Amino acid sequence: MRWLEVSEAFEVARVGRADRVLISAEHASNRLPEGWRWSPDDAHLVDSHWAWDPGARDLALELAQALSTTAVLARFTRLLADPNRPEGHPELFRKHADGGEVALNRDIPTEEAAARVESYYRPYHEQLDREVAGAPAELCFSIHSFTPVYQGEPRELELGVLFNEEQALAESLNSHLSRAGYDARLNEPYSGKAGLIYSIEQPAVKHGRRALEIEVRNDLLLDSTKRGEIAERLAAWFRAAHFAE
Repeated sequence: MRWLEVSEAFEVARVGRADRVLISAEHASNRLPEGWRWSPDDAHLVDSHWAWDPGARDLALELAQALSTTAVLARFTRLLADPNRPEGHPELFRKHADGGEVALNRDIPTEEAAARVESYYRPYHEQLDREVAGAPAELCFSIHSFTPVYQGEPRELELGVLFNEEQALAESLNSHLSRAGYDARLNEPYSGKAGLIYSIEQPAVKHGRRALEIEVRNDLLLDSTKRGEIAERLAAWFRAAHFAE
């Protein structure tokens, strides 16, 4: 049975001991905590990929259940502070989205920026670090989703396997997904070599583990049947793969 530990900044699903893989989802929620309100100017962003990764939380929980492992999930919108960016990054507080200004992040006072980092961004990273440090899992695996149409351009890609250092491991997963019939590609639509697996790679490297991230087109995740099939394919690879170098 799944047990959830919930705080303001994160939730942890503990289905079982994270022996082989530990899961994270940095953009699992579009929740705006108390103390902030969405501006009418941002209303069109709230349920969109600009505010979170639709379907990522569901996939993370289903995969954690299938593997009897642990998943660490952020509980705040990426527009409040993006957990998958380093502190000081220009997109930590995104200024523009969907062709316009993000009202939530217009002229943020220094003390408010500090409060967002101190109350949400850092607690998430600290918990993720604790989970990685305390588990024997050899692989740290982050789950994200991407929109089927970006800035007017359709994306045929279905799954992206992102990596920085772990090319051979990424190629193994990508081949597994491709053989299952998916349009799966390495470091697309974003690249782990551009720092876009930041959140999961930092604790993995610190504690001598390996890190990968998957990007799933969100229309697949919003279909429960297709999401379940993806979870099964991923779980099969995790059970069979050899992570030890």
